[in-house]
Amino acid sequence: MKKRKHGSTWIDHARRQVLRGIAIGVAAIAIAPFAASASAESLLEKIKNGETIRIGFSNEIPWAYPGDNNEPLGFVNAMAIDILKKMGTTKIEPVETEWGSLVPGLQAGRFDIITGGMFIYPERCRNVLFSEPLGNFTDALLVQKGNPKDLHSYEDVRDKGLIFVTASGWEAVKSAKRVGIPDDKVLKVAGAPEVTQAVKAGRADAGAGDYFTLKKVVENDNSLELADPYTSPDPAGYPAFAFLPSQQAEVDAFNAAMKDYIGTDAMLAAVSKYGYTKKNLPNGTKTADLCKQP
Repeated sequence: MKKRKHGSTWIDHARRQVLRGIAIGVAAIAIAPFAASASAESLLEKIKNGETIRIGFSNEIPWAYPGDNNEPLGFVNAMAIDILKKMGTTKIEPVETEWGSLVPGLQAGRFDIITGGMFIYPERCRNVLFSEPLGNFTDALLVQKGNPKDLHSYEDVRDKGLIFVTASGWEAVKSAKRVGIPDDKVLKVAGAPEVTQAVKAGRADAGAGDYFTLKKVVENDNSLELADPYTSPDPAGYPAFAFLPSQQAEVDAFNAAMKDYIGTDAMLAAVSKYGYTKKNLPNGTKTADLCKQP
């Protein structure tokens, strides 16, 4: 009996129908999350409809952190609240999470804006849309009181074979690698409190992070200090508010409101208690330029 080369039996037809049904079902399942995402309300729609805007941040004093009653404190949160008020809402819900969970949390819809003072770097620009910079800031090196190891740069830590601590996801991780501090000498922790404890307990000889955060640490703990003088491996950094990549209209509206707010007396009054001063105001550097690959 010859085999069929072009024709088909009713069994073949039935099999194709079953497979087609399975394929359609799988496609529907695959498309469903995207359809749900596409139908989700945007930030501007939420503001228009009077819904609560959720702001996401990690516990980074004085940038953004929760108060005793979970109220959003810190100068970035203060700025976000004022800007959102200009956009038409005072309904804010703070969502605290670990630093490394900020971008995944935004992508998962846990909050609408990241207000944690995230610095603008090209690799981050692939995952979020940044507003224009909210300021410019330098880093610092945290050491024990008296700087017993005489550390004034990343190179000092490297050359003396000491332990360096910083938070996972902070730019200091890449800077340490670029300078040549061995991976087995770099302790990566969750955030500023853990950096502080590692240096304080002697598990690390020096800790790196942004100047504001570490300055607040030494103001509250006289067993620690900032290395002085200190030579940074990096130029000043520029933090901003972060949004989903699909929300260009929201970023444009946020930037418009921020433009009329940054540098005003009202803005400086809101942030000065956290240590933000006129010298920290944006210097004209644009997010588009900071997002470009070097």
